[in-house]
Amino acid sequence: MGPAGPPPVAGPHRRRAALAVLWRTLRSGTAPGTPGVAERARSLPALVSDTVGGRYRGPGRARLAGAALGLAYLVSPADAVPEAVLPLLGLLDDAAVAAWVAGALLSATEDYADWRSRRSAPLTRRVDPPR
Repeated sequence: MGPAGPPPVAGPHRRRAALAVLWRTLRSGTAPGTPGVAERARSLPALVSDTVGGRYRGPGRARLAGAALGLAYLVSPADAVPEAVLPLLGLLDDAAVAAWVAGALLSATEDYADWRSRRSAPLTRRVDPPR
């Protein structure tokens, strides 16, 4: 034990700190004029519904299932096993899974927002001038 106290231990505190950094990165990483993270999160149920229902052919069911499995892994007790055995490896696998899930969901929600805006845009009809 050093003068600053015991060495840091992998666990919930580090995971929360890593997720906080990821959240700040995601919030600052959205381009101006695109939906923010909160709006994207609110669109997820509609995205899933439209994808499963066949109305939207965006990320595909397999990619959505992969993202759901990645999220489930990050919050499951099974995720603690790598951290207990090799703390650095455990944090690296969390970071890799979280980065993939975040990237997949950011991309999917941005594409979905574009699709919805095109779908709801009023159709312009050509009107010939009177003769």
